[in-house]
Amino acid sequence: MLLSGTHVMEGSGRMLVTAVGINSQTGIIFTLLGAGEGEEEKKVKKGKKAGAPENRNKAKTQDGVALEIQPLKSQEGVENEDKEKKKVKVPKKEKSVLQGKLTRLAVQIGKAGLIMSAITVIILVLYFVIDTFGVQRRPWLAECTPIYIQYFVKFFIIGVTVLVVAVPEGLPLAVTISLAYSVKKMMKDNNLVRHLDACETMGNATAICSDKTGTLTMNRMTVVQAYMGDTHYRQIPDPEAILPKVLDLIVNSVAINSAYTSKILPPEKEGGLPRQVGNKTECSLLGFVLDLKQDYQAVRNEVPEEKLYKVYTFNSVRKSMSTVLKNPDGSFRLYSKGASEIILRKCTKILDKNGDLRVFKMKDRDEMVKKVIEPMACQGLRTICLAFRDFPADPEPNWDSENEIVSDLACITVVGIEDPVRPEVPEAILKCQRAGITVRMVTGDNINTARAIATKCGILLPGEDFLCLEGKEFNRLIRNEKGEVEQDQLDKVWPKLRVLARSSPTDKHTLVKGIIDSTVGERRQVVAVTGDGTNDGPALKKADVGFAMGIAGTDVAKEASDIILTDDNFTSIVKAVMWGRNVYDSISKFLQFQLTVNVVAVIVAFTGACITQDSPLKAVQMLWVNLIMDTFASLALATEPPSESLLLRRPYGRNKPLISRTMMKNILGHAVYQLTIIFTLLFAGEKFFDIDSGRNTPLHSPPSEHYTIVFNTFVMMQLFNEINARKIHGERNVFDAIFRNPIFCTVVLGTFAAQILIVEFGGKPFSCSGLTLSHWLWCIFIGVGELLWGQLICSVPTSQLKFLKEAGHGTTKEDIPEEDLPEDMDEIDHAEMELRRGQILWFRGLNRIQTQMDVVYTFQTGASSLQGALRRQPSIVSQHHDVKHVSSPTHIKVVNAFRSSLYDGLKKPESRSSIHNFSTHPEFILEEDEPQTPFLDDAEEDSKTDGLENQGGSSPGESSSLNQNNNAVDSNRAENTVPEFESPLDGLESSV
Repeated sequence: MLLSGTHVMEGSGRMLVTAVGINSQTGIIFTLLGAGEGEEEKKVKKGKKAGAPENRNKAKTQDGVALEIQPLKSQEGVENEDKEKKKVKVPKKEKSVLQGKLTRLAVQIGKAGLIMSAITVIILVLYFVIDTFGVQRRPWLAECTPIYIQYFVKFFIIGVTVLVVAVPEGLPLAVTISLAYSVKKMMKDNNLVRHLDACETMGNATAICSDKTGTLTMNRMTVVQAYMGDTHYRQIPDPEAILPKVLDLIVNSVAINSAYTSKILPPEKEGGLPRQVGNKTECSLLGFVLDLKQDYQAVRNEVPEEKLYKVYTFNSVRKSMSTVLKNPDGSFRLYSKGASEIILRKCTKILDKNGDLRVFKMKDRDEMVKKVIEPMACQGLRTICLAFRDFPADPEPNWDSENEIVSDLACITVVGIEDPVRPEVPEAILKCQRAGITVRMVTGDNINTARAIATKCGILLPGEDFLCLEGKEFNRLIRNEKGEVEQDQLDKVWPKLRVLARSSPTDKHTLVKGIIDSTVGERRQVVAVTGDGTNDGPALKKADVGFAMGIAGTDVAKEASDIILTDDNFTSIVKAVMWGRNVYDSISKFLQFQLTVNVVAVIVAFTGACITQDSPLKAVQMLWVNLIMDTFASLALATEPPSESLLLRRPYGRNKPLISRTMMKNILGHAVYQLTIIFTLLFAGEKFFDIDSGRNTPLHSPPSEHYTIVFNTFVMMQLFNEINARKIHGERNVFDAIFRNPIFCTVVLGTFAAQILIVEFGGKPFSCSGLTLSHWLWCIFIGVGELLWGQLICSVPTSQLKFLKEAGHGTTKEDIPEEDLPEDMDEIDHAEMELRRGQILWFRGLNRIQTQMDVVYTFQTGASSLQGALRRQPSIVSQHHDVKHVSSPTHIKVVNAFRSSLYDGLKKPESRSSIHNFSTHPEFILEEDEPQTPFLDDAEEDSKTDGLENQGGSSPGESSSLNQNNNAVDSNRAENTVPEFESPLDGLESSV
């Protein structure tokens, strides 16, 4: 039986599933949680009204200004939270690149709008007071007070209207729509997005650290070469060419010394390839047996799993797997397989061409490595060695002494296993390189194998001065004599590093952290990482975007990731890059359109009000314009599908402004056209159309044709400028692929239809008067002029306009003094740190949509009680075979290292559906600022075997039985099974 809260680190077994989904204990608890949320919300609302002062929530303040209201907590909940804060140091989470830029830009626009609206109201009031009581010298009469108040209210409404139009309240909506739309579409491209901000962050990625097996390769292992009987077979040998006794040894070794869950099944479709089920490396060996016209299943039927006397399972310490079988005469035979350099080091004998054992000396081993293993590795093959050893019946060996048992072996054969590169990967990597993204391979394979695969993929190019390093050499170059990572040393290595072979998970984490923290180069790096194993958790969490493998990945890796690749394919990462850049561009398109409307509407309202004491665009009309440019525009422009052209430019990076100089040219250029047209119509339109003037009309006069034409022309120009806004990099063809976005077409046509209804039937509520057909044609003609004017703007080279400035820069952490960084904030919004008092209030108002989701955090307080409930539910396990479990999670640093990140996931609304967040609490956190003890070198093949890739510890008082399958290596044996290391750092263990 497994204890709740512990982790199975090694072994195999059978589990009896009695319930799944909502019928399981976990599902019942989640159901109860969901049912209780409504009651909790009622209690919270009630508590806010009638709760005691000491129980009421206190708003978080900065410089005396309330930032946001936190969920109501009882006194007990507050005490529990205080205890947890003392126990756990929760890491701070930076806002994404795009969020930081949008925050700063929204505040700047909000401030400008506030100033303009205030000035508008002040000028209107002063103009009215001076003109009425100063110039005309009218006395303030009591009976005229209601009229004066109506004027003041009208001025105030105009000011509020200017503010509403100026403030980009549609910005959060555009971001949300764009991200939500992208997430839905990315699912079809095999990208399951767990965190929304990962979409746009991926668009800024400058580096990708990828696994090899299953990501760059097909993860369909096949034995293509073999060395046996002093002969190197370049292809699968004929079974008749192999001696029967050698053939029996190969078949028994492969069939018995493998997980019985690994098997080869017939193809699903006729003419297809056989299906590999289980560990891919073991499946390749089983396929090798079938290629030799032998039946491994017959051997397994004869020797069922229950008859296995002792099993040393595959893990990162052993880098091998061994199985002991008891013969009928009472003697024992050990079969062993593993990485060729590991097993050959333990071999003292080898089978010759006659099938007899001969002495295998060190010089023979070196010669074999040089003539057999290295040539195989240079062809991109993974080499596996099969060996055996016989033991007498009396005395029975001490099976707990693994070092003595797995030694003095006799080599049977060395096979070369090919994992073909996915055919679409070289083209995908080429696209990444064209897009300015550096792809690095981080693998546990032999460096020769890694170099060969990297060359096939296009990561390594002929004539390029790139580095290929092993984990040991990498650590030697970047660490000082104390074993601490030196950032300066790392900065000398990573820019040219393309392949990191024989790397451990700690090496991967060190590399990722070093690249992210580096300040070398023109811009800061944004790093994406792929991982599939439990030990990849820290690196996945540290990366800007973590990709977990959906097929080969463990639950732990998936929990630590931001995006899950449901097909384990590198091309899906390229699609994620394309969607990320599309999100970024969609927001920029929306901003280009909205800011043009902002500038024009605010200037028209301000100037018109100052000159004519009335806004040419009435309050309701400007609110309709605001609806067009906020809600409808965000829906239309944020749903643009991506194109391959997005991969033809370099990534924006962390500090690239949202509004480029080209966009600023478009905004100001179109604003000049629109302002010229509007002011011409405003002051000379009545003469051109031969209609009555709408200027200086009485307070409650009916709508005029003059101002209706101004309003209608303004809206038509916005509609056609919305088409211009589809392109932000100076492209001329603004209609390119316009019909690929039916939402855009629907929004534009729907807005046009609504405008017709408003003008013709809106009447006094919309301050509109019906127009003739000729008036409509003139309005549409002027609107079409926006498209022609856009072509003229494209002809003006941006480089010649030196006065243009960029806007929407990101704010880096270095720009803000450390003393200004609050310690109690879960998210560090660097732009917000620069704000004070009223600015903070405006920012909170503008981003109301985003902050409303914070109320979901209330369920965090129930996590402790829920974990207790889960621990009271026993796991139901039957027919298990001595499965090892660790009684305390604190024994495994790898698990604890990222359990804090799982706890952090408790605060994220998107993590509510995962039981992992409730069933684990952090007791250890990986401090990034402190030197870390490197884990043992971990080959990538370790991650493909059954069981998690961690080292477990066995209880001191544990006794061995006759059927000791899958025993984990204990702390005493671990030290002795570690291969020789060149550096003392490489010999340190990850956990004991």
